[in-house]
Amino acid sequence: MHQDFLPPGIAVLTGAGISKESGIDTFRDEGGLWTQVDLEEVATLEAWFRNKKKVLDFYNDTRRSFRAAGIVPNAAHEALARLEHDYEGEVTIITQNIDLLHEQAGSRRVLHMHGRDGEVRCMACETVFASDDDLTVQSVCPNCQAIGELRPNIVWFGEMPLHLEEIYEVLERCGLFLAIGTSGEVYPAAGFVLHVRRRQPRAHTVELNLEPTGNKNLFHEHLYGPATEIVPPYVARILKHGWR
Repeated sequence: MHQDFLPPGIAVLTGAGISKESGIDTFRDEGGLWTQVDLEEVATLEAWFRNKKKVLDFYNDTRRSFRAAGIVPNAAHEALARLEHDYEGEVTIITQNIDLLHEQAGSRRVLHMHGRDGEVRCMACETVFASDDDLTVQSVCPNCQAIGELRPNIVWFGEMPLHLEEIYEVLERCGLFLAIGTSGEVYPAAGFVLHVRRRQPRAHTVELNLEPTGNKNLFHEHLYGPATEIVPPYVARILKHGWR
């Protein structure tokens, strides 16, 4: 199909719910990570400056536990990768998750607004690079050689999410907006559906979640249940019949 006649883009927001079925616990649910640790001690910039070793040890341990669990993409991740591959228009995944399950399933257009596992950032020179090595207060930046300035490339509480300019550009040209496995409570992501409704009045919005969220009234269509059960058939429907 000629580029000028491509169908409207699809923007997909994913949250912790889509990865939970792969074995990654959600952070906010009962028993989730933020109920087990004090986030002020391990997930803020202030915590990092106060006790770098404690913060780095926490992320080193968390990363190793994910690796040891043998976590792999599930049917919902795979369905979204198939959507991107088979749909003639643009499909962009905007994820609140730091895991790489979307990429492992085959998705290529993925914007990690809260950062990515397996990436490191230097606080001295702002260089970001891939690394699965443990970080310590003696770690040296390969770019500027600063010592003790490396941290996970993960957005901590109080920090600005990543890729926002590109995300809003995607939202403003999409014809279909999907929110999958997200609580609808964490901003700015919780406001994306309203942004789409205001800037793209003809766009169709769909909530695919385990249960209704607080902003359910902003969605035209609702599908509730485990992501592995509701996302694959919805993707198949789009590819066969479209979303109207």
